Amino acid sequence: NKDGPFYVNLWGHISHNPVNPTDALVKRWATLKINERDFPAQMQAKFTAARKAGGDVNDGMRRYLADVESLDDGVGRLLKRLDELGLRDNTIVVFSSDQGAEMDKVSNGGLRLNMMGCNGPHRGGKHTNFEGGVRVPWIVRWPGQVPAGRTDEQSVISGVDWLPTLCAITGTEINAADFDGEDASAAWLGKGTHKRSKPLLWKTSSSKSVAAIRDAQWKLFYPVRKNGGNPELYDIMDDPAEAQDVATQHPEVVKKLSKKVGAWVAALPKDYIKTDDKQD
Repeated sequence: NKDGPFYVNLWGHISHNPVNPTDALVKRWATLKINERDFPAQMQAKFTAARKAGGDVNDGMRRYLADVESLDDGVGRLLKRLDELGLRDNTIVVFSSDQGAEMDKVSNGGLRLNMMGCNGPHRGGKHTNFEGGVRVPWIVRWPGQVPAGRTDEQSVISGVDWLPTLCAITGTEINAADFDGEDASAAWLGKGTHKRSKPLLWKTSSSKSVAAIRDAQWKLFYPVRKNGGNPELYDIMDDPAEAQDVATQHPEVVKKLSKKVGAWVAALPKDYIKTDDKQD
C-alpha cells in the first residue's frame, strides 16, 4: 500500500516471557556485571528473589538486554525499509508499550529469571495501577514535522488519545464527545504541551479490583471492595514514586476524585469473562 494511505499496527512480544534471545545476541553482553546498589529498592528485591530461585542475576540481565536489543534491531529494519520505499517524510511512526515491566514474578523455571525489566524510581509494575505499571515509552518520528531529540516532560497523554489524535492530524472529522481520549497532536508534533480536560482512569480486569484516577497533578486509588481500605491520594508531580499518601491533607480532593472514579466504576461490567489462555 505504499502508493496510498495506510495504517499498520505491529505488536512485538519482547520483552514478555519467555525472554530467550539467541546465544549470538547474548554474547554481545558477555562482559556485563551489574552493581545492584545502582538500582532502586524494588529492583533489588527482584534480584534477591531471583537468586533465591536459583537464578544468576548477571546472566539474567545479559539475556534481558540482548532481548531488548533484538527489538531495537527489528525497529531499525522497519525504519530502514520505510526510508528505502521513500516513505520516511510522509509516515508517522510511534513506538510505545502496553505497560511497565513486571516486578513480582520470579520462578526457578529458568526463563522468567531473565525478566529483568526495571521501572526506575516508579512504584509497582505490570498488572498494577501504580506509575511503574502505567508509565510507558512514547516516541514519535515524523521527519520535518516532529523535532528530533525533543523531550516533553509535561504533557500527560494515553493510549485512549491515539484515535482522536490521528484523526486531528489527518483532518478526519469526529465527534469528540464520543471518545474517552483527546486530541494530543500538539504534544505529538512538539508544538506545545497537552493539558488534559478529561481524567485518566485505570482498573485491572476484576470487578472488585482497586480503581485509579489521574486528574491534573492528583492520582487517587479508589477501593471498590467493601472494607477494602481507604482511598490513597498522591501528588504525582511532586511525588512520582507514589511514596507519600496525602489523602488526609486533601480531603476535598479525595471527595471530588472519588465521585468521578466511582461513577466510572459503576458503568463497568459486573463480571469479566476469563479464558484458559495463560499467555502474558
